[in-house]
Amino acid sequence: DLLLENDEKLCDAMAEDFGQRPRVMSQFTDTLPSVKALKHAKKHVRQWMRRERRPMEFPLNLLGGKAWVEYQPKGVVGLICPWNFPVYMAFGPLAGILAAGNRCMIKPSEMTPVTSELMAELIADAFDPDEIDVFCGDASVGQAFSALPFDHMFFTGSTAVGKHIMRAAAENLTPVTLELGGKSPTIIGEGADLTRAAQSIVLGKTMNAGQICLAPDYVFVQEQELNPFLERFSNELNNAFPAEKGTEDYTTIINDRHQQRLAGLVEDAVKAGVEVRSLGPGGASCPVQVAINPPESAAIMREEIFGPLLPVRTYQSLDQVIEYVNANPRPLALYYFGPDRAAHRQLLDRTLSGGATLNDVIFHIAVEDLPFGGTGASGIGHYHGHDGFKTFSHAKAVMQQSPLRIGKLLGILPPYGSRLKTVLKTELRK
Repeated sequence: DLLLENDEKLCDAMAEDFGQRPRVMSQFTDTLPSVKALKHAKKHVRQWMRRERRPMEFPLNLLGGKAWVEYQPKGVVGLICPWNFPVYMAFGPLAGILAAGNRCMIKPSEMTPVTSELMAELIADAFDPDEIDVFCGDASVGQAFSALPFDHMFFTGSTAVGKHIMRAAAENLTPVTLELGGKSPTIIGEGADLTRAAQSIVLGKTMNAGQICLAPDYVFVQEQELNPFLERFSNELNNAFPAEKGTEDYTTIINDRHQQRLAGLVEDAVKAGVEVRSLGPGGASCPVQVAINPPESAAIMREEIFGPLLPVRTYQSLDQVIEYVNANPRPLALYYFGPDRAAHRQLLDRTLSGGATLNDVIFHIAVEDLPFGGTGASGIGHYHGHDGFKTFSHAKAVMQQSPLRIGKLLGILPPYGSRLKTVLKTELRK
């Protein structure tokens, strides 16, 4: 109700924080997925809460012995939110946190102060502070927040900051879920529909101006397909952002510091002799700049981009691509375009990534019944749907013994004798 009744206010707040962010963009990326996650949890939580019966082996299962798992709230969850999707990254995780019966303390980003203050106000009106409370402030508040002895801590942000969060949590032995970023590769395989691939990559790279942890970070395309792909990519950019509409559908970079960081990545690539093309309408303010075949040493290939820059590298064999992906930190997502199911299987079997989407980008996050999370440098743990409920629950193992005196039956009460030896001889067989 809070989200639906205040959608317009929240979208206006996000537009003010970003400088420009289309309302439909904010509704699609923040309000809608939050509402979907909460509705999904509300629909299924009664089923998720049920105890799970577990089988027991002989002889513990004799005459009424039972085993089951009960899910209990962990207690108070600390939720540290990023700036790129300030509403969704607060209310999306809340679906699992609240479904599991927890209370929550939220630290929203100081980089979206208008949205953060509005969320604090709305939540204070709708919830008792003993249920949900919001703590706004700068990095010093975040540092103090992460040092609190939570029963679970959930952080979404960069890998570098995630390391600090994990160190702080370790002092209190607080379990953590870290949703981090990284460089998500996109592979255009043999026989791929280049127009479809280009359209999908335009969507993923321009949504929120590429300020998405799941954005396609770099593209691998076969050598002979480089120019045809770039042509289609430019065409799709022009279709998505026709010159006559100006920049009304753009989302701006969050602040000057990030704009300068992106400019630095381009400058570093140019200094390394990399050809950088501005594609799409707008000249210098074009939606996407493409760096063609940057070396592995270039900053644009080492750092998470988080903006509308796209390195495109050529390859000769899928083995070459797999070797490159595996030689670098594990990505949050991997994307592949092409009809070859053997290639699908090869990539899924031989690479490790948080998730994957075949013949599209990003959309595995939209499936609420799929766990979402990273691996290695791209994160720890996962959430969404039933998996989120389990992440924020304590799974208590319960065993109910039968009326039989199992210890005596097995001969495990001293003095040990032939009965225990018989049991061991029986059980320790191949």
